[in-house]
Amino acid sequence: MEKESVKSGDIVEIKTDKEMYEGILLESYDNSIYLIKQESGYNIGVEKAKVKSVKVMGKAKPSDFPEVDIKPKKGVPGISIISTGGTIASRVDYKTGGVKWLMKPEQVFALSPGLLDIIKINKIESPFTIASENMSAENWIDIAKTAAKLLNEKENAGIIITHGTDTLHYTAAALSFMLKNLNKPVILTYAQRSTDRGSTDTVLNLKCSAHMALSNIAEVMLVGHASINDNFCYALKGTKVRKMHTSRRDTFRPINDLPVAKIHEEGKIEIMSKEYNTRSEKKVVADTEFEEKIALVKYYPGANFNIIDFYREKGYRGIIIEATGLGHVGTEEAKYNWIESIVRAVKSGMTICFAPQTFYGKLDPYVYTPGRKLMDAGVIFLNDILPETAYVKLGWVLGHEKNTAKIKELMLENIAGEFNKSISEKSFLF
Repeated sequence: MEKESVKSGDIVEIKTDKEMYEGILLESYDNSIYLIKQESGYNIGVEKAKVKSVKVMGKAKPSDFPEVDIKPKKGVPGISIISTGGTIASRVDYKTGGVKWLMKPEQVFALSPGLLDIIKINKIESPFTIASENMSAENWIDIAKTAAKLLNEKENAGIIITHGTDTLHYTAAALSFMLKNLNKPVILTYAQRSTDRGSTDTVLNLKCSAHMALSNIAEVMLVGHASINDNFCYALKGTKVRKMHTSRRDTFRPINDLPVAKIHEEGKIEIMSKEYNTRSEKKVVADTEFEEKIALVKYYPGANFNIIDFYREKGYRGIIIEATGLGHVGTEEAKYNWIESIVRAVKSGMTICFAPQTFYGKLDPYVYTPGRKLMDAGVIFLNDILPETAYVKLGWVLGHEKNTAKIKELMLENIAGEFNKSISEKSFLF
């Protein structure tokens, strides 16, 4: 049997009695197989016991991506970029077959042909490079401070923030609260497919983001594919957006809201909602006080009230509960009645808020008796707010206030467009 010494990253030809396979050898956690990435992009495992020969045909390496020249160009409006990592800053790692943060921010923009015909890139700031599931409030604060600095620089017409998708809607909400006196567009964008893939969404998302960054809409907005095709993007309000699919390129959808705008690649912007602020000469302030001892809890059938007691005993200052229906958790008829635990928590100084776990629609404690009892116990019902937005808002409010009455007042105030006065039927599953 002819078996050469092979390593991950080698282009190999593997023969068995019946088949011949060619591709890039990947690392495998199973020592009994050769794991190969085929030209089609799919991986296949070949049992070593059935292999007759292995031949090294070459060495795979990622393409050498050029870096864009970010020197100002005459006659093109300037913006600045904040790069934080995520799939948009990744490419295939031939050692593992997965995607990895292997790209410099400059290389991402070099792969978007035509982008520099729309904007010039004044600066690229990269406070950190991490997957978005590893984000914390500290990262939101870093982004907010960097954003405020760039927004207050006259040469920047707006800013674009590149970010991983998994918790991008949390960051969008955080910036909506933390950036006070917003004077220019703040655009968050992403990719669901790594930037070196032919099916990447990076190119369209960046172009549409550039157009929105030059618009007159001074809001925190998330911009990305509006459909699975490369035809146009939506701009979505930072406090009314959620990731709704694990892998689709149009994963982000507006919740209880319509998109702010529809953006075409060539630059046409169709306004879809008139509820937005416009550019101003204000100075942006990064208002970043945040209380991290908070929790987001989903109520489920049979959930034990000691969940509340646990957080109270651990010294948490507040909890957002994703409540069922119009705002319910277990009460008298349930195996576990949450009311007494909620009363204990509220008396201890904790803030207990309900958000709808249905996402769509709004809470109403007055329809059913349990809702009224929960409100009497001290629960704050947060109307049509998204649970993730509620979590971010609670941390931000508690970072500023300790007075119980003032906390309730602020949680019910529409600070960053987190509540809708009315909900259009058109917005359901938009």
